[in-house]
Amino acid sequence: MSLSSTTSPTPAQCPLLDTRYRVETPEGIDLILRPAGVVPRALAFAIDLLIRGLLLAVLFAVLALLGQFGMGLGTILLFLVTWWYMVLFEVLNQGRSPGKQMMGLRVIHDDGTPIGWAASLTRNLLRFVDMLPFGYTLGILSCLNHPAFKRLGDIAAGTLVVYRDLPAPPPKLPEADALRAPMALSLNEQRALLGFAERAESLSSARRQELAGILADSLQVPAERAEQQIHGIARGLLGPT
Repeated sequence: MSLSSTTSPTPAQCPLLDTRYRVETPEGIDLILRPAGVVPRALAFAIDLLIRGLLLAVLFAVLALLGQFGMGLGTILLFLVTWWYMVLFEVLNQGRSPGKQMMGLRVIHDDGTPIGWAASLTRNLLRFVDMLPFGYTLGILSCLNHPAFKRLGDIAAGTLVVYRDLPAPPPKLPEADALRAPMALSLNEQRALLGFAERAESLSSARRQELAGILADSLQVPAERAEQQIHGIARGLLGPT
């Protein structure tokens, strides 16, 4: 039985876009990440800057009531908010500051693992270098010239800002009793049957019957029953949901 004509190309067969970043895990699994460019990162930073500004404004308004002691305490809080705001959120909130979370971004290590304290401190302490000579000039130039849009702090820390992909919803298959295939199926053939069942709702009845009829002999059923047979085998391959 050959299903090569209906098999979709696997990720390994598809050419990757320039903005995709491939990471191989110790288990030999390829992760395809999407690095974030200058614009979404700048917007995320602007949101965080606004949040920090509002937070400091409220704190200083309250501390001003305490006189010189309040101003001294405000100086300490200014240091903490300026340098630890990003670090705490990145490490304790899966690499996401409020701005990054709103923009659907997160910071990770180059190998795809969650960012740690040392890396977060390094990338954030080196912001003063990225800001030189003014307005994040070095950081922007570094992002524009790096294939993964890294600023200097990211290069030094071994970190990467990527889009946070939401978990894909489980495939929806037509209702059918789970069946076993009448023959051994290769991995590509299993993918083809599952792909057919998952896309069934987007195909016309005539088209589904036409495609399923091609496999009727291999499935050892009449042509009019081939579609239901494929759905049953796909349900069996997917298992309980």
